[in-house]
Amino acid sequence: MTLQARWYVGIVAALVAATIMRAEPPSAAAQPTYGPITEPSRSAPAPRKVRPAAKNTAPKPAAAAPNPALQFPPREHFTAADEATAAIAGMPDARFFADSTADFTDALPAQPGPWLILSSGGSDGAFGAGLLNGLSASGQRPDYSVVTGVSTGALMAPFIFAGPRYDDALRNAFTKVSSADIFEVRLTGESLLDTWPLKDTIAKQITPALLSDIAAEHNRGRRLFVVTMDLDAERSVVWNMGAIAAHGGKDALELFRNVLLASTAIPGGFPPVLIAVEANGKRFHEMHVDGGVGGQFFVAPAALMASTGDYRVPATQLYIVINTGLQPDFEIVDRSLGGILTEAVGIAVKTDTRLMIDRTFLVAKRSNVGFNVATIPQSFNAPSQGAFDSNYMTALFQAGYQLGQSATPFSSEPPPYPGPPAIDASDNDKTPTATK
Repeated sequence: MTLQARWYVGIVAALVAATIMRAEPPSAAAQPTYGPITEPSRSAPAPRKVRPAAKNTAPKPAAAAPNPALQFPPREHFTAADEATAAIAGMPDARFFADSTADFTDALPAQPGPWLILSSGGSDGAFGAGLLNGLSASGQRPDYSVVTGVSTGALMAPFIFAGPRYDDALRNAFTKVSSADIFEVRLTGESLLDTWPLKDTIAKQITPALLSDIAAEHNRGRRLFVVTMDLDAERSVVWNMGAIAAHGGKDALELFRNVLLASTAIPGGFPPVLIAVEANGKRFHEMHVDGGVGGQFFVAPAALMASTGDYRVPATQLYIVINTGLQPDFEIVDRSLGGILTEAVGIAVKTDTRLMIDRTFLVAKRSNVGFNVATIPQSFNAPSQGAFDSNYMTALFQAGYQLGQSATPFSSEPPPYPGPPAIDASDNDKTPTATK
């Protein structure tokens, strides 16, 4: 699954590049500028934010000189031994490697309880946000003892962990944003897009008050875990966000926000996040990217999830929220780089997610733990007008909300694999359509 996830991330980066080149060819005489990433035939994109003026007023380099914005100083030297023992200064309990079974076990709550697992999914995180709001409204939402989040799941996890009083903030975070709140189409030297807007958005949403409430829940014995990928070590990292919040202060708030930014940093598409650590008397910066590189969601270290193992999850129930559509959607693919890569990305994510769901189901069975999974309804078919379309996200939020209020918001088994596509008899061309 890790290889599938890496392949997926690489394809996404290439897709972004292809779309940018198609949107506006660069001029040979100037630094290229590009419009928002949207299909030309669709509605107009959201207005772009204006990047704040830089404080540095030094004169611009000559036209023939390299663009300094695309160059970086050499990184600090550190070894594999340094990386293996690296920690956040003053916060030794802030994180652990996701493959460390001992550290994972030590970080868990003392008492078992229901766990909530939030998957990746980009703007489709609106589904999970709606589902949790619906569960609150119907009185079916338990007090989760463990909440884990990857990528978009990481962005919603703090609000959910802090409790239903943050449901409005969760809803706004996934219905009142647009692509202009997430990225600017600009080459950074590390990525094709600049996510300074997302950094600003996270700073506005993750307030000192929210951090204080998360710390209080952590001190009650609950746990909030967010996953990133450490590119230097090629290992997933689990961040104990409640422990970070419990430290309090400016440094804890900054680290908390940076971890969330890192967990959504698609390599090549979004810039990585450098996080300062210390080890063996050295201070250096690790490079962290999207947690989805190591898997679409996180339950426990891979060794404990192995089908050949006997590990039993210390939970009373597992609730998995899948923020990704799993059904195939028939559409004639354009003979273009962007069209081909779009389909490949969708297939890779669906395959990876299904495999992870099946593995989690087996672990839940051998643990004698209740298995509950919620997925985007097959009937949902609202059109999307581009990246982070607020109308699409609002419609998906409502679909999740209605499911959360229903009598059976979760299934006790993995979603069935779809059969062959049905044939629409009304189509004169006999074009196959996906089974809905």
